[in-house]
Amino acid sequence: MELGLKDKVALVTAASKGIGYGVAKVLLQEGARVIITSRNMDNLKLAENNLKSDTGHDVRAFQADLTLEDDLVKLNDFVLKEYDGVDILVYNTGPPKVGRFADLNLQDWEYAMKLLLMSAVSLCHKLTPSMITKRWGRLIFITSLTLREPRPNLVLSNTVRLAVAGLMKSLSVELAPYGITSNGIAQGHILTDRTRQTAEYEAKRGGRTIEEVITDTVKQVPAGRLGTPEEIGNLVAFLSSDKAAYVNGTMIGIDGGLVRSIF
Repeated sequence: MELGLKDKVALVTAASKGIGYGVAKVLLQEGARVIITSRNMDNLKLAENNLKSDTGHDVRAFQADLTLEDDLVKLNDFVLKEYDGVDILVYNTGPPKVGRFADLNLQDWEYAMKLLLMSAVSLCHKLTPSMITKRWGRLIFITSLTLREPRPNLVLSNTVRLAVAGLMKSLSVELAPYGITSNGIAQGHILTDRTRQTAEYEAKRGGRTIEEVITDTVKQVPAGRLGTPEEIGNLVAFLSSDKAAYVNGTMIGIDGGLVRSIF
């Protein structure tokens, strides 16, 4: 299916590895002009080189820590100067701290708010005016299955990502008259460092090996495997296209059937 993304400008945050990298890779393959960010310059440069090698397309890399407002201001200045804004924002972040409520302090909560929510608010404030002017835009928030089914040891994600879902839904109403859609993705267990990090935490608490935890996790998934970052990228590419112009205000699960609820 031709998605019509050639020369669309897409910003994918936290894209030096994992889901963000997979999303950037698919969008590049679809012909979009992609900007990736990461707070770690070494990881960012490696991702830039690997994406060019994997896709044959150039990608722009910009170092930015999503929890620092100064970095977000510089990022916005960059996209306005180089591209006159972006057409597609794929909002992705690194994960908040793993832990139960008793394991976390107030600083952990404040950081999670900056990382998961306030960075999204700030980016949308900065990037949506140019979309409004063009009367076309796509906001895609990558979240987690914790929105639909709170997970043990992920209290920060269980809680703060609900606010991101509220932001997504609110923007879908306010921005729809300008040709802008706002949707979310609630992914399940994807083959990333985050999956291993969570498994390591659970292994230590339960006296098991990481491999045993991952094996048990896979057994819970009807599809019988972990998802891949590129599969998230395929969904993002569809939501970014005009084929999905009537998909708006929706949180889409992609989890191999893990979450049993109907809605």
